[in-house]
Amino acid sequence: MAKPDFWKNSKNYYDLKSYWRNLFGCSVHKLQIDAGFTCPNRDGHVATGGCIYCDGRGSKLRQQGILPSVAEQIVSGKKYYKPQAAKYIAYFQTFTNTYAPIDKLREIYDEALAQEDVIGLSIGTRPDCLEPDVVELLSGYAKKYHIWVELGLQSVHDKTLQFINRGHNFQQFSDTVNRLTGHGLNICVHIIIGLPGESDKDVLTTAETLAAMPVNGIKIHSLLALEGTALGEMYKKGAITMITKEKYVSLTADVLEVLPPEMVIQRLTADGYRDIFLAPDWARNKLDVLNSINRELERRGSYQAKHYGITP
Repeated sequence: MAKPDFWKNSKNYYDLKSYWRNLFGCSVHKLQIDAGFTCPNRDGHVATGGCIYCDGRGSKLRQQGILPSVAEQIVSGKKYYKPQAAKYIAYFQTFTNTYAPIDKLREIYDEALAQEDVIGLSIGTRPDCLEPDVVELLSGYAKKYHIWVELGLQSVHDKTLQFINRGHNFQQFSDTVNRLTGHGLNICVHIIIGLPGESDKDVLTTAETLAAMPVNGIKIHSLLALEGTALGEMYKKGAITMITKEKYVSLTADVLEVLPPEMVIQRLTADGYRDIFLAPDWARNKLDVLNSINRELERRGSYQAKHYGITP
């Protein structure tokens, strides 16, 4: 079986830009929005410390003071991307973007969708913050707009979820995926490669498990140690070691090989704030990491979905 024609790109995986061009016939960009949400893993509803890798500051906009409105953030973002994009997705990114009363959610989502050339939403959230009324609301939008629900998971292993203080287990994630399925919603799952205590086999088990689920997209992140986080303190004390670039690149290629060809690869590495970045140093250069992953795939003569019979 050859590389899928529907990818329509020169890459060894099905990237988000190609997916949207296939779907809409034009360039589409995500506009990052901080709508002022918090997180149940920080405000005491689930826990107070948050995930061990999260610095809790939120977006740069939030750090600067009073947040602009959703509409203002979209207008500002469109000015940046206007030469490159014809349509836009409003990306509610900061913290847990379904963690509010349903009327508040409807108000801010409606505000985003009312903006010119905004054709959908991408909503970052947690598996334990998608109650039936929220799923119903999002399903209603999906009848007219392009809707992604981005679920933070990081690993399918409960021992890891407990260690990183996620505040939920894999069963809760699985139940939420089942609840979202069949409503016209696209599901994107976030995972992290390089989590303390995980073997190569653990990472591949996470990938294989998600490959067998009704998941439409994935974001693969490298683990970052940041100043002001529990993980950062562990790193400074020598309690953990960070994954090497070579191992991260190799494992990312392994993960891609077991993912189905139609799964959209939305991200292959992580970004971190420069002012609080501790480690690993190689992760500071995002372009180099991406190029290294591409070279590794080319060296192997490999592609996403290799295990499905796809070959160069």
